[in-house]
Amino acid sequence: MSRIKIGVIGLGYVGLPLARLFATKYPVIGFDINESRIQELQSGTDSTLEVSDEILQGVLVPGPNMETGLFCSNNLDDLKDCTYYVVTVPTPVDSTNRPILTPLYKSSETVGRVLKKGDTVIYESTVYPGVTEDECVPVLEKASGLKFNEDFFVGYSPERINPGDKEHTVEKILKVTSGSTPEVGVNVNELYKSVITAGTHLAPSIKVAEAAKVIENSQRDINIAFVNELAKIFNLMGIDTHDVLTAAGTKWNFLPFKPGLVGGHCIGVDPYYLAQKAQEYGYHPEIILAGRRMNDGMGKYVASEVIKLMVQKDIRIKGANILVLGITFKENCPDVRNTKTVDVISNLSSYGTNIIIHDPWASPEEVSHEYNLSTFKTIPTNKKFDAIVLTVAHKEFLSLNFRELLSTEGILYDVKGILKTEVDGRL
Repeated sequence: MSRIKIGVIGLGYVGLPLARLFATKYPVIGFDINESRIQELQSGTDSTLEVSDEILQGVLVPGPNMETGLFCSNNLDDLKDCTYYVVTVPTPVDSTNRPILTPLYKSSETVGRVLKKGDTVIYESTVYPGVTEDECVPVLEKASGLKFNEDFFVGYSPERINPGDKEHTVEKILKVTSGSTPEVGVNVNELYKSVITAGTHLAPSIKVAEAAKVIENSQRDINIAFVNELAKIFNLMGIDTHDVLTAAGTKWNFLPFKPGLVGGHCIGVDPYYLAQKAQEYGYHPEIILAGRRMNDGMGKYVASEVIKLMVQKDIRIKGANILVLGITFKENCPDVRNTKTVDVISNLSSYGTNIIIHDPWASPEEVSHEYNLSTFKTIPTNKKFDAIVLTVAHKEFLSLNFRELLSTEGILYDVKGILKTEVDGRL
């Protein structure tokens, strides 16, 4: 390969760990439009907790001209001499669950303004098959004035970051790669292979790589939907779902999925991307959308079960004090994107209850901005709660004295099934 300089567009949960990894071997410009995020990172701190301060500070450099290392910037000029651009922006859905490609369009325009002959743009954002070449490439061509597969090239390598997971870090997860020509595919694959210790898999086309990513999370979504449905059935029958899953799990090929709330930036979103494209081809995906309906409805189900248990104990619902433990989309992680705990809160609030949210991991400012909800880093000590709903399995919750927090007849509902103490209800 000739001299390589990499620009990583988007420095969130996906972009920063990747930029840090590339920076151990190449000069890397980490670009983000959020000025406060850039200032935070250049000071050596990552509020997402994906990269430790020590590791981040070990690769940071003070300016854009370096042999190796990471320089974070929101100045477009700093990207001009990059040879590879890696786009890691989010791909959410709207209120009707239709894909929002605006972040991809905007980032493609940004890259297009600095794109040069011979450069390669690699997309990591989760999309449906065809987005890279059919949606992003025309934006790159228009913004740059260059011609695709003559002047510049593209690749696709879907992100597989698992937020909060300190064991399966980016370099330890096998990477799928692809390119817009066979030669570019090899180059993209070699680029990732040079830093990914787990190895790479070169897909035969960009569309294959896009499809592989979107079905990974769709498959997981469907499996969780299945056990969520089982939880509803067994609850009606008075059988403990976790006991059933433990017994069934003694068979070697039983898949160990657990019931719960399915949120986050991938599993709760990606199936809609695949469904959207399938419908454009005239096919209505029944299993994929059925799984989504099941999982999207779990917040309402949990709230209704909590209210039912309170009624059974003659607890007055209107004005009841309810403590919700956790608002991030998963345990031991500050990520609140697309968290389904807000569905539980919304439904409980509709009964006229008073909700207190405690989460030691979430940023109160981010929760307020995203959901207009107030959260507490500590539990108020001047209250007794009529109900406690544990929605996220943060490690800090395992040591709580629930009896001290609950009123005399108060109920404890353990969504994640992590507590050894006696609980009134759980999935």
